[in-house]
Formats: sequence, C-alpha cells, structure tokens
Amino acid sequence: MFGWVYILKNENTGRYYIGSTVNLVRRLKQHENGSTRTTKVLNTKTLFYQEKFDNIIDARLREKILKSYKSKKYIEWLIGKNTENQGR
Repeated sequence: MFGWVYILKNENTGRYYIGSTVNLVRRLKQHENGSTRTTKVLNTKTLFYQEKFDNIIDARLREKILKSYKSKKYIEWLIGKNTENQGR
C-alpha cells in the first residue's frame, strides 16, 4: 500500500500544514469538509505539494523530516521545485 506526504496552504495567511496518509483523496476530502481540527482552525485546504512513497512508513518518516526543518523558506522552495518539474 502506498503512502503519501502532502502540504496544504492557507493562501490568506501563508500557513502550511504537512501531513501523511495512505489514501490522499479521502484525506483531502476530510480537510475540505472541516473534519480535521488543525486544518479547520488554520483553514489550510489548498493542496500545494504531494509526494508518493512505496509505503506509509516511508511517508511518515518524510513527514517527520519536513516538519523538523521548521523553515517556511524550505517548504516554499520544495513547492516551487515541484511546480517546475511538473511543467516539463
């Protein structure tokens, strides 16, 4: 079963939310519906980044690493890098 790491953003405040899941579509719907307390409070519903892994263990490890950086600049660089690669 695959794992996913994703980053949501509140475009008004610039706040990010980093999460991981085995079912990205279901999890994004939970965020959109306000079922997730943190993203409901932060109003972070726009998907800006996603990474696919072979399993949830690797995805959760990547999530932990991304959260440990605590750098908005790094997150924005990562999102920008991903956007550039999608355009090619």
